Amino acid sequence: MRFMIIVKATADSEAGRFPPNPEPLFAAMAAYHEELAKAGALLDASGLQPSSTGWRVQYDGGKRSIVDGPFTESKELIAGYTLIQARSREEAMEWTRRYPNPVGEGVQCHIEVRQLYELEDFEGKIQPQTADRFRDMGMQ
Repeated sequence: MRFMIIVKATADSEAGRFPPNPEPLFAAMAAYHEELAKAGALLDASGLQPSSTGWRVQYDGGKRSIVDGPFTESKELIAGYTLIQARSREEAMEWTRRYPNPVGEGVQCHIEVRQLYELEDFEGKIQPQTADRFRDMGMQ
């Protein structure tokens, strides 16, 4: 089972500002991710640049258009993520309980955790040969 730990953006992260003393936070994040790696649970992790450097693809009928950032409502944006693999939902919850506060200890915030779909979740919904195309690309 794979889970994505989603770090929500803040006004500071959207402005590209780091905490005044970032070392303790980065050290805590490094230690946490090292634990995940040693346990074989870490699949990927990264911070994201502010939405001002990104864009969205807007779908309207059969048309696609590009909308450049920045985007409003930073609470709905993502500042980073950690992708983990766990044997159960409970194990994933235990890992996420230990996730360092991404904006600094004592500061109110939250992270969101979502389970990823696996190809097996689509059995009976898509043709086996379509699932095989994804497997051939290394997708799970």
